[in-house]
Amino acid sequence: MQNTLKITVLTLLFVTIGAFAQPAPEPAKTKVDIKSGYLEKRPELPDAIIYTKDDEGPVYIIHEGVEMWCDQAYVYINDNFVKAYGDVRIEQADTITMTSNYAEYNGNTQFAFASGDVVFKEPKTTLKTDTLYFDRVKQQAFYRTGGTVIDSASTLTSRIGRYYAESKKYQFISNVKIKNPEYTLNSPQLDFYSETGGAFLYGPSTIVSETSTVYCERGYYDTRDNTGYFVKNSKIDYENRTLYGDSIFFNRNNAFASATNNIKVLDTLNKSIIRGHYAEVWREKDSIYITKRAVAITLRDNDSIYIHADTLQITGKPEDRILKGFYQARIFKKGLPGEESLSGKADSIFTNEKIGITKLLRNPVLWNGESQMTGDTIHLLSNTITEKLDTLKVFKNAFLIKKDTISTGFNQVKGERLTGLFTNNELDTVFINKNAEVMYYSRNDKDELIGINNTVSSSIEMYLKQQSISGLKFVKKGKGKIYPLSKIPEEARILSGFIWRGEERLLRKEDLFKGKPVPVLPKIKGIPLPKDEGEFFEEQTEEELNLPVESKLTPADFKNREEDATPFIEPKKDGDQDTKEEKSEN
Repeated sequence: MQNTLKITVLTLLFVTIGAFAQPAPEPAKTKVDIKSGYLEKRPELPDAIIYTKDDEGPVYIIHEGVEMWCDQAYVYINDNFVKAYGDVRIEQADTITMTSNYAEYNGNTQFAFASGDVVFKEPKTTLKTDTLYFDRVKQQAFYRTGGTVIDSASTLTSRIGRYYAESKKYQFISNVKIKNPEYTLNSPQLDFYSETGGAFLYGPSTIVSETSTVYCERGYYDTRDNTGYFVKNSKIDYENRTLYGDSIFFNRNNAFASATNNIKVLDTLNKSIIRGHYAEVWREKDSIYITKRAVAITLRDNDSIYIHADTLQITGKPEDRILKGFYQARIFKKGLPGEESLSGKADSIFTNEKIGITKLLRNPVLWNGESQMTGDTIHLLSNTITEKLDTLKVFKNAFLIKKDTISTGFNQVKGERLTGLFTNNELDTVFINKNAEVMYYSRNDKDELIGINNTVSSSIEMYLKQQSISGLKFVKKGKGKIYPLSKIPEEARILSGFIWRGEERLLRKEDLFKGKPVPVLPKIKGIPLPKDEGEFFEEQTEEELNLPVESKLTPADFKNREEDATPFIEPKKDGDQDTKEEKSEN
């Protein structure tokens, strides 16, 4: 009796465990509910109940928060499936409305399909296409036969589109275009947020208008506010001027752009390039402002002239352009083969390309070859036709110094004002006016030193050959003569006001930045690739697909196609399965 009781208890225990171990049955699917319409049955369609609009209105069907109206509906009760014809309208709460000529709705999978003049509306935009899939479980809509989205500010078109209802985001792929009265945007992939009008650009993209063309390979553009932020090979073309930078901010409303890090402004008309690490461009004002290692490079007479300052400002139309350099300004011209280099420093520099003048202002110094010139202000004038150096003017306290080629001394000339003339970019004639004085090492025809010429005159004409004094002419000569070296001590061999600044001379273009700290560049805030949100269609067997035979669709319509895949997505982290690589360079 005791053994029988044990067997009975064990049997009950196993039966109970087995009952709990069995999977719970799936909840019954809610059937579509037909609220109105003229009902009929046709022998040739035994599985369908046909509802047709009547005098009271269209056919009206509801199912779990979705409402449907149409002229006629074929309802397959066993499959929980509806085929709707004529003036079809499907609404989900007060957020989504879809109209079409034909639609299907599967109550078991909550999947809708529409074709023929499809119009899909959400609060901010209207989508038009000929074929649209809508997954109510995912809350996503998808097309791949071309579509047009109409926004309050623009019209967007693409071959492939996907709408995410929860985030109010469209993802457009392949031949994406935004048409706006002011511009046209083209991109291979674009994420558009309908609530804000913000568009994220991925891949080679352009924004073209009458006044500018923006290019980037990663960027953001606010289609309603008309502002943008562009990174990765970004640039803006303004007719004859192009702005490059690691990142570019753009404001169409006031024709403004700013660039950060490794910026370059290319001026094709004036054959110049401006570099730096921060720039502002005001198109309507024809104004550019550059800082952080700013340098302007201009091609003149087949040679490059470099102008650097802490801040550069370029203003004016292309034919009347003015450059201003502020604080620790420097200029350098290497010279063509056989020519002497030209370099200089000043607190600020002013250049007017139209009249061919460059001004060195406040504590300037200029070197032409080995000759050093200083004064209160220095002007360099160029021939606007030949683009060669023409005239040098030094105002007040003019002083020219050059080391003697043999001795350790200096040849010097000074006066109130200095005017120099160039031939083939080489200084060969110098006029010193008012209170002129000279001190130079005089030699005979055999280049033997005969003494030091120290002479005062009202003005002096000096002739140079290969940077050496070849002749002097005194006007209203005062006291002075050639003194033997023994008669002039070392400390008396310099004129009053003498300052030798040879160690400051620029010998190569890299010296433009000599003694200046390398700027600390800000970290660019990039635009990440969109996260991989999976394909629209799930990988399913035909049984899992639960597609009624009455549907116009086939299992092939629910397959993701390789040519429709998202080209730019964030790569999955190491260790993730089924990693989907970005098809273009990140």
